[in-house]
Amino acid sequence: MKKLWCGILLCLLLLPDSRALSAQSAVVMDADTGEVLLEQNGDARLPMASTTKIMTALVALGEGDLDREYTVKKEYTRVEGSSMYLQEGETLTLRDTLYGLMLESGNDAAVAIAGECGGFDVFIEKMNAKAAELGLTDTHFDNPNGLSSETHYTTAHELAQITAAALRDPVFRQIVSTQSYTVGQRTLSNHNRLLSMYEGAIGVKTGYTKAAGRCLVSAAERNGRTLIAVTLNDPNDWNDHIELLDAGFAQYEEITLHEAGEEVAVQRVFGGDADTVPLVAQHTLTAYVTPEEKDRIEAVRYGDKICYAPVVKSAAAGQIEYRIGDKALAKDTLLYGSASILAPEEKSLTERILDRIFGEKDQ
Repeated sequence: MKKLWCGILLCLLLLPDSRALSAQSAVVMDADTGEVLLEQNGDARLPMASTTKIMTALVALGEGDLDREYTVKKEYTRVEGSSMYLQEGETLTLRDTLYGLMLESGNDAAVAIAGECGGFDVFIEKMNAKAAELGLTDTHFDNPNGLSSETHYTTAHELAQITAAALRDPVFRQIVSTQSYTVGQRTLSNHNRLLSMYEGAIGVKTGYTKAAGRCLVSAAERNGRTLIAVTLNDPNDWNDHIELLDAGFAQYEEITLHEAGEEVAVQRVFGGDADTVPLVAQHTLTAYVTPEEKDRIEAVRYGDKICYAPVVKSAAAGQIEYRIGDKALAKDTLLYGSASILAPEEKSLTERILDRIFGEKDQ
């Protein structure tokens, strides 16, 4: 993974008026490719407060059956800190609880989710197993809510990787981008101010403890590219995230993948008056990429690689997709750029033998 800027360069070159970044640790990462675009002390192990709940939600979503109901137990309600105010004996769904977890940052919601997804200790094991599955080596969870503990930590870089995995789940995206949600008689409000402050913001998660300071994970999408910003221990996190995301998006430039009508491939033809026909693009395609990505773009054709005459000009001839690794940039329909009519039928072997014996008839 190539890191384009780090540390002092980030502060001096990217932020307006050379204002120093307030965060103890920061990362901006492309959610689809995993490319780190910007970082400052991104691999330092630090507490992450309630941004822990991104992993809590990711593991819970993997359990499935989000609409099953459960009854709130007394131990779910006896948790310090932020709360969705669960009431002992009330009934609600795991889906409702996930909204309370991510919008109101409910520590009670986190404990309830753990309790209903195998039990507290088992759920923590699942969180750490998921971290290992993602290849994380500097992340460890002691609880599902982010309350301070000496062995509860992550890095800005690895927290961005957890967030990228979570954003691949459409339910997670829907939850964290929701401004408000009603559960029974309570209305849950999203604490992520970037949803109303930043164009294309998806949301994600806020966090704070005295030990961790202000922690924030945000994501935003522009021109088909999704970026994740993470800051740990950042007293000026809202402003820093706006500037970090702007600096990240500024690294992308628009390029033309192909023009409408441009020949992009050739297809073999059998039984026609021509051996090949050109394939042309139906539309003009553009994409936003970093300079480093330009040379990694691959074109993949879908559809038959050969065809049989007759071929009709402008008929559909499959599709072409441009990719960078697993990231799809754009797709277009291919059209036949010319026609190929049926070739005159050749004589059969028997006819040729008879012609040899008796001579060809005058035409």
